[in-house]
Amino acid sequence: MHRYILHNEDVVESTERCLSPGQVGLLNGWGVFSTLRVIDGVIFSFEKHWERMRRDAVRFRVPFPSDPRELFEPLRRLVQANQAWDATLRVAIVRNRGGLWEGPGIDRDFDIIAFTTDPKPWPEAVRLGVVHRARYAAWPFAGTKILSWCHNLTWLEEAECRGLDEVILLNEHGLVSECTSANVFISKGHQVWTPPLSSGCLPGITREILLNEIHIPSFEVAEKDLSLQDLEQADEVFITSTTRGLLPVASIEGLNIRREGRALEPLRQAYEQYVRDYVARAKAEGKSCRPVSMPAT
Repeated sequence: MHRYILHNEDVVESTERCLSPGQVGLLNGWGVFSTLRVIDGVIFSFEKHWERMRRDAVRFRVPFPSDPRELFEPLRRLVQANQAWDATLRVAIVRNRGGLWEGPGIDRDFDIIAFTTDPKPWPEAVRLGVVHRARYAAWPFAGTKILSWCHNLTWLEEAECRGLDEVILLNEHGLVSECTSANVFISKGHQVWTPPLSSGCLPGITREILLNEIHIPSFEVAEKDLSLQDLEQADEVFITSTTRGLLPVASIEGLNIRREGRALEPLRQAYEQYVRDYVARAKAEGKSCRPVSMPAT
């Protein structure tokens, strides 16, 4: 974590004690969050992250800023304070009030908490495990990104203790849902598939971009129920997330998978071009976090 964090409208030292156990969302996981990338001083795809957080906040009755600028401008000041021009940004909206354990002196319905850190160095290809019955697709809150995240962190830590990078989470039907913090894709010939939202997976931002905004001749990207057998029969398996982009899967515990596909590389190149175009457009619109007089490095 970098030196400064954002607490509501204030950028403060990360060592400053500015939260209270009486904020009901802190100890109950009652809030929403998102993880974004800062690329050359631009908060990438802020609008999509904002909209997903807003939708989840409505579902969980979490008060939320009424205007995107109420969140974007403080985040911009945080990035500037940390000079985090190439960084990972985490932002959370925490519900403060409600129930028996609301503390005294709470004068806000919600708190904004955000911080930045250096990007994680990911491997060139990832090794995955498998966790059965880890997602419940029929749950009314399936696919939401909320502060109650410890189950995902536990599965990830257990995987790392076994020398793996991530795990594939299956739902109650034995179908592939997602990883703890990434979506899953396969390719076979000119077809590229990812599990539908009905599998219980999170609607990842990179997933959304690949499905709806990137179009490559000769390749079709669509949703489809996937089993472990489908992963074995695929030409290639890859995962996606905001912090990783597109990463090939080298192995899946207990499965024999292939790395013979021809879809990943053109999709990755198209996605990287999409990112470059977004960054250039944001700069032209004055949405960069860099001061105007500061050149890019």
